[in-house]
Amino acid sequence: MLEDKNQKRTSLEKMGEFGLIKHLTKDFPLTQPSTMKGVGDDAAVLDFAGKKTIVSTDLLVEGVHFDLSYMPLRHLGYKSVIVNLSDICAMNALPTQITVSLAVSNRFSLEALEEFYAGVATACKIYGVDMVGGDTTSSTKGMLISVTALGAAPEEHIVYRSGTKPNDLLVVSGDLGGAYLGLQVLEREKEVFKVNPNSQPDLDPYSYIIERQLKPEARKDIIELFEKLKVRPTSMIDISDGLSSEILHLCEQSGVGCNLFEDKLPLDPTVISTAEEFKMDSTMIVLSGGEDYELLFTIDQKDFDKIKGNPNLTVIGHMTDKKEGAHLITRANTKIPLKAQGWNSFHD
Repeated sequence: MLEDKNQKRTSLEKMGEFGLIKHLTKDFPLTQPSTMKGVGDDAAVLDFAGKKTIVSTDLLVEGVHFDLSYMPLRHLGYKSVIVNLSDICAMNALPTQITVSLAVSNRFSLEALEEFYAGVATACKIYGVDMVGGDTTSSTKGMLISVTALGAAPEEHIVYRSGTKPNDLLVVSGDLGGAYLGLQVLEREKEVFKVNPNSQPDLDPYSYIIERQLKPEARKDIIELFEKLKVRPTSMIDISDGLSSEILHLCEQSGVGCNLFEDKLPLDPTVISTAEEFKMDSTMIVLSGGEDYELLFTIDQKDFDKIKGNPNLTVIGHMTDKKEGAHLITRANTKIPLKAQGWNSFHD
């Protein structure tokens, strides 16, 4: 799709900082009963009426966390919110409010920022969260995004990384590895485009995994499912950095080991076929890929019957004594120590 070069382009200087924030946040309705005051004063005012407040924040930097050559700004706005809501869900809490701050260089127009905020607004609407604050400022190069998410839960509902014990079952929502492979497809097409700007990629066969990369979802539905099934996970984390490093976080914080079974890993058919196409090992992708934003959690064995047969959930292993360590049990029934080779923004 070729860009329309005659699109309207309003420079940000014209707006001024307060005018810009007012303009970008004018269409955000407030729907949460806990929001007493949103955007428009010195600070937001929230009242969680006896519940505990959960807070998470993330910083996303252009060229490190996202590439605007294939990441539409609307998708980026959506994803920036989702990665934070996922952290709130990982505490077994429901997200309620967000703040969004942006630093952008003068290569961004007002229309570009409107696209970004349209994505933010879509996420707010779908997840029922209020946008209650934020900031915009100039950046000397590229775009920086900082999102803070808040949520609430009764104290007894909150789930930490530290509560699991030996013999608990290790469970994951959804399927894994798609986001990383979606990124590989987008990177490949970017290289092809550099060589031949007229080439039009056929991305249809990859639509599921590309969506997993460009438009992930936070599993708020799983938190609601726990409530319905009367299941309280013993520990939980969201999968942002690859399965192995997330499992090791649970093991470390809870002082346990783990057996993870390779043949139980949930893979979408597109993940299997695309991994073969890239001559990559699908298990390696699941263990080290990241950005799936699924929930990884443990439950007491007595709760197994409550989740058994649920299409959203897969039991992939169980926790062991710490001295046994954390292992992958391969399809060939060999034991391999789990290593954290997840995504790291500090490597070269």
